[in-house]
Amino acid sequence: MRDAHAGSTRFDAFRKSLGIAPTMLTSRLAALTEEGLLEKRRYSERPPRDEYVLTEAGQDFLPVLFALGAWGRKHRAGGDVTQFFDEETGTEIDPVTIDRVTGAPIGSRPIRIVMPKSGA
Repeated sequence: MRDAHAGSTRFDAFRKSLGIAPTMLTSRLAALTEEGLLEKRRYSERPPRDEYVLTEAGQDFLPVLFALGAWGRKHRAGGDVTQFFDEETGTEIDPVTIDRVTGAPIGSRPIRIVMPKSGA
């Protein structure tokens, strides 16, 4: 998802960036497509070639990706970590998740969790 948000759409670009086996990449792209985060589009008939583009759900995943990255940098630091920078200011993005209604950062106010009823 990181690479798709960075503009990658083609199998070879994903493979070069991720450095994983083609069979593993095929499996991951198929799963992301099946889950509706990517859409497979044919860009060449001869030979048949497809690209993978973000769906609306995939585009909406960007804040989640940022939040996961921030969590990883804080709690799993060490080694190479992906960083996200604002293109205009050049500053590293420090994501904060907030409640749209109250404007309060998530985790700063008491919450109530409602589980779905089984059999619904």
